[in-house]
Amino acid sequence: MSDSSDRSLNLNFLKEPVLRKLCEALDKTNSKGWRKLGEMVGNDRRFRVSSDEMEMCSLKVLELEGSPSRVLLRLMGDRGCTLGHLVDLLQTMGHTEALQCVKPPGIQILIQPQSVAIIVGHNLRLSCYAVGKAGVQFQWFKTKEEVHNSSSPDLVISPVQLTDAGFYICRVNCGDSFEFSQWAQVDVLNVATPYGLGSHSLEGRLKVVIQPQGQRLLVGESLQLECGAVGRPIPRYQWHRNGAPLHFPEASKRRLTIPYLLLEHNGKYRCEICINNERTWTNEVDILVGITFWCLHWWYLSLITATDKVALLIGNLSYRNHPQLKAPMVDVYDLTNLLRQLNFKVVSLLDLTESEMRNAVDEFLLLLHKGVYGLLYYAGHGYENYGNSFMVPVDAPNPYHSANCLCVQSILKLMQEKETGLNVFLLDMCRKRNIHDDTTPNILLRVTANIVFGYATCQDAEAFELSSSGFTNGVFVKFLKKRLLEDEKITVLLDRVAEDMGQFDATKGKQALEIRSSLSERRALTDPVLPGDSSDMALAHNRQWAKAHELPESMSLDFDCGAQIKLGFAAEFSNVLVIYTHIVKKPEDMFFCQAHVTNFSPDLDIDPKEMNRETPEETGIYLLSSSLPQHCLYTRLSSLQKLRDQLGFTVCLQGSFKAMDELVDWTTDVNIGKPLIARLDLYRTMRRNSCLQTCPMPHSPCHSPRAEHLHHHPQGLLSPHCSSPYLDVCEPLQGAVGGSGCVSSTLYDNCFSRYGCTSSDSPGRASIPIETTDDINELQTVFINSLQFHHQ
Repeated sequence: MSDSSDRSLNLNFLKEPVLRKLCEALDKTNSKGWRKLGEMVGNDRRFRVSSDEMEMCSLKVLELEGSPSRVLLRLMGDRGCTLGHLVDLLQTMGHTEALQCVKPPGIQILIQPQSVAIIVGHNLRLSCYAVGKAGVQFQWFKTKEEVHNSSSPDLVISPVQLTDAGFYICRVNCGDSFEFSQWAQVDVLNVATPYGLGSHSLEGRLKVVIQPQGQRLLVGESLQLECGAVGRPIPRYQWHRNGAPLHFPEASKRRLTIPYLLLEHNGKYRCEICINNERTWTNEVDILVGITFWCLHWWYLSLITATDKVALLIGNLSYRNHPQLKAPMVDVYDLTNLLRQLNFKVVSLLDLTESEMRNAVDEFLLLLHKGVYGLLYYAGHGYENYGNSFMVPVDAPNPYHSANCLCVQSILKLMQEKETGLNVFLLDMCRKRNIHDDTTPNILLRVTANIVFGYATCQDAEAFELSSSGFTNGVFVKFLKKRLLEDEKITVLLDRVAEDMGQFDATKGKQALEIRSSLSERRALTDPVLPGDSSDMALAHNRQWAKAHELPESMSLDFDCGAQIKLGFAAEFSNVLVIYTHIVKKPEDMFFCQAHVTNFSPDLDIDPKEMNRETPEETGIYLLSSSLPQHCLYTRLSSLQKLRDQLGFTVCLQGSFKAMDELVDWTTDVNIGKPLIARLDLYRTMRRNSCLQTCPMPHSPCHSPRAEHLHHHPQGLLSPHCSSPYLDVCEPLQGAVGGSGCVSSTLYDNCFSRYGCTSSDSPGRASIPIETTDDINELQTVFINSLQFHHQ
């Protein structure tokens, strides 16, 4: 019997592989990780761990390979804690991942099904092989429905049809336990079989079978380009225009759609297609966007234009003194991609302190001049007092006041002074009154007909985000992103979003979009840009802004041993940089070779344990994971706005040769200057910016709230997208269940929760690919939850 199945086994005798996986699961979680386990053990007289011992555990995070969980488990083992006791504690915590590390391996899936792209009429085979203590049974599903006559390890469909495209998964049963395989996507291409490509020649090879076609279109029409390749695993796609990759979600799909063409969409298009390390390109085609003479004449007579379009998007989620949020990161990412399709200059920033927010707004204001469309989107904690809205930085104290926050109306006043053509504020935050702030700012706004406010919720109400184990949008952006590209007056567009939100049962009676507008013209986010007579100063600021969004050039590094490393960069947000290393070439007698980055500036406060991971998700790169090259080591650098000097680091190559056992190191230093937003020096706290001068000044401080207000908050189906200074001022939705567990919603079979209480994972939960779209994630979550209560 293995040590992971003996409940009487002392924790100090766990085998090293089991202990290592268990510590990794407990170290990387916050809400129910090693600290939570220590709190529970501290209340157990048998294994009590003192506060001094907990502090000793926490100091282990300062060591490169240190593990607080390992020290805690050793202390528990010294006090006689057994594996059975630990299992009981983990079950109480609801820590499914840790339980999986110590439970006996009842089912082992040896071969996972692989995604595949295949042509109509060919034979499809998906395989899932597993073993268990007793006999195992198999059942295949397509999305949520069982596939008939599919109870064998191999799912065969012959011949495959267009209707067979979709996501497949296999459930493996062994007695009372079961496990799910990975998801496998089947993409079926409707094309005649190319010459020389037989029905059995698709395995493992990449071949383009659908080429894009050139088109002549008019402004306002929709562009649809399609390509396709076959192979296993399923190919990855990246569309390019004029040699540069396109950066919006549709650009990484087989079908590229631009719903509203502008003149600047002219160009040469082609698609890069990859499977593992194999890469190929489609043909390059011309897309010509024009306008007829009569349309041109009418267009100029009726045209409403912007001299420029600029957007500042801020998402605050990692608060120091307030509940953590999840949705702002996804919301900012999605809106960034959509606004760039509308020809906006976008800067997207996460987790800003008060001074950083003020400096970012100041830089945003420098880009505004006569006729510019200015858009500010904010997601995070917030409040509204006396008609003034306040955005809460991540370093705001508890309780916070107007002096710690940014007043939106103050920013609007400064935008009006620039004679902007359109001022749009999309505020995805709560509008509850702050009882700790009695300041009444006297902000005198001009009477102009170009102001639009889109509040995610009504006055004195909350905005919500959907809590789930994955990454989803807040309620507002969930519906906004489906409408944002529509060629409609901005107020009409927001009206439609409000109607869509009104049909969402989960927030009926709790959250409703409120629109305030003084807009008298038919101004839309799709309006074209016709540059006006900009001053030299405005052009200089534009150039500075452009430089602040340039990625460092990728580079090849040659080492003395003969190995060559590719060092690449990607931007997840304007202040989040991704670095990846890939082995391009290594000597023939070197059987192990790996390159990692280290020695970064302490300004960035990077956890060494989160660097140089084998998958993007392991280091927190969830939104870019599908567009990054595979088989690399990935490092995510966030908070680039804190970087004071140029970014230098070391690339270390480790290798071992057949003739020797020890690893050999080679290093080289790299300096990439100030990447992305770091060039704007937003970290400066003493900048005399115009935003600070118009925002309310500090008043007498208030005492912090009592400690009892910070605990035992009820759980509901939704999490407020922001909060009042107290954690427990918001009541849960009707029908919520209190206590430590979450309740399944009858709407989606999904688990919504409040203030960071994530839905508990259930045994047998399948690994859902996080890079898929929100709709796919919702579909798959519904599927998994619906199956967990049906055992064969």
